[in-house]
Amino acid sequence: MKSVFGLNENIAAALSYIFGPFSGIAVLIMERENKYVRFHALQSTIWFIFLMVAGWVLRFVGAVFGVIPILGWLVGIVAGSALFIGSVLYVASKIYLMLKAYGGVTFKLPIIGEVVWNQING
Repeated sequence: MKSVFGLNENIAAALSYIFGPFSGIAVLIMERENKYVRFHALQSTIWFIFLMVAGWVLRFVGAVFGVIPILGWLVGIVAGSALFIGSVLYVASKIYLMLKAYGGVTFKLPIIGEVVWNQING
């Protein structure tokens, strides 16, 4: 089945993950008919916005507590480690979700995937 872009749906769905929430939003706005593509575009948008906001919160917490001598150092280590893990998760999930979408699999992320599924098919 083709998408509004004239691409196969699996390619359009995979492309919705390529630039995180930005490509997800663009695909979601342009694709009105294909539920498979819309599912992946909305899941991409919500997942990557969640990861971006989590990163901002961790940076903010690190900056606020960074001025406190010992506590700031400890919070900095925890926040920095969490940011590193989040960065790895961002890249790994992007690759994994793109491969699943390209393979024609409607892979649902925990919690987010069900919400998106219900929104698209409800």
